[in-house]
Order: sequence, then structure tokens, then C-alpha cells
Amino acid sequence: MVARNQLLEAPPYPVEQALKRLGENLRTARVRRRYTMEEVASKIGTGPRAVMDAEKGKRSTGIAVYAALLWLYDLLQPFEDLANPVKDEEGLSLAMAKEKTRARKSGGLDSDF
Repeated sequence: MVARNQLLEAPPYPVEQALKRLGENLRTARVRRRYTMEEVASKIGTGPRAVMDAEKGKRSTGIAVYAALLWLYDLLQPFEDLANPVKDEEGLSLAMAKEKTRARKSGGLDSDF
């Protein structure tokens, strides 16, 4: 029995749509730069099939291919900002809620000098 990756078979709809849009955007970037798939593949060190799969937003395409394409098109900066802990409002709120309000219990004033 072969274990199946449910995320690859049926990802959440927003994930599937985000990959599709990313693929379309990568294709637009390539076409605007007048690169062929073969040229792009050669520049990032992969085959044309991987570029084609990324441009289709294929779920099984490795994140390294997507990142390399973004780098090639000089679009990597927003990618580097993804999941930035400083911009994670929910995570920051949760972290602040769990922080202690005091560093230690107050034992009252001490006259021991």
C-alpha cells in the first residue's frame, strides 16, 4: 500500500488558487523578459519540464524551483518576506498573551542592606 499525500491530491482551495496565480505570474514574467522555457531552465539549473510545471502552478513542483524563478526575474524580495515573524499579527498577539506580566513574585520590601 502506497501512502498518498493528501495535500498534493486535494489541497485547500485557497492554496490551489494561490499556486495557480503564482504560476501565471511567473509565466507573465518570463514572457515579458522574452525568455524561452529552455533558457530559463538552463539559467536556474533545471529542466524545461520543471519550469512548465511551475508556470502551471503544479502542486508537486518543488519550492526551490519557484524560488529560483522568482530570483531569476528579480522578484525574490517579497518571497523573502513571507511568514516574517515581525509581521505575524496573530502570532505576536498570542505570544504577548502568554508572556508573564512580572519577572518574579514580589516578596515585599526588604530592609536587609
